[in-house]
Amino acid sequence: MKQILIIEDDIHIAELERDYLRLNGYTVTIVQDGALGLKQALSGIYDVALVDLMLPNKDGYEIVREIRKSMEIPIIILSAKSDDIDIIRGLAVGADDYLTKPFRFAELVARVNSHIHRYERLTGKRAATEVISHKGLEINTAARKVFVDGKEVSMTTKEYELLLFLASNPNIVFSKEQLFDKIWGEESLGELATVAVHIQKIRKKVEKDPSNPAYIETLWGTGYRFNG
Repeated sequence: MKQILIIEDDIHIAELERDYLRLNGYTVTIVQDGALGLKQALSGIYDVALVDLMLPNKDGYEIVREIRKSMEIPIIILSAKSDDIDIIRGLAVGADDYLTKPFRFAELVARVNSHIHRYERLTGKRAATEVISHKGLEINTAARKVFVDGKEVSMTTKEYELLLFLASNPNIVFSKEQLFDKIWGEESLGELATVAVHIQKIRKKVEKDPSNPAYIETLWGTGYRFNG
């Protein structure tokens, strides 16, 4: 069974999340301390991490950032913080999704299912011996790796999927809505700002001059296009 890690100091909420996930066939571990939760996450046995932001000893932003340095498992932030700045910051440090409290537990399960399926589709590709290459940027879809001028660039799950989708469809303009539906799924209720945040993060990693991008172009009022 798939292993879910819940890092949440409110035991009542954590147990409700656990019960719903167990009903859907998941094995769940609860950790109430931020530092211990990070240590547990880095053990490498979990398929998804659900992370609260306000935790003792280490906050959720730092946990997400540290996990993302070495792991690409789906990370979903679950927090009572609902301001745009909190959501954008959570996604910027590496979370794949952000769900504000209170939320429907059925929705949480749906999002966990969706992220696991999408992650498995990405990492399970075997026939993808194809390499997408353009002006120093190379995407090896078999190895699921990205290189710029021969140097490997670390990507989160969503960054990689978004870059791969755009590079696989060069010179086509996609709106934020289209990209959001394609990468995060129609069932996701996140913010469209997610798209812009991830585009910005990708540019910082692959562009020589992120303020004047050569690969992913912004067409103001329209969307984004990969210049192939």
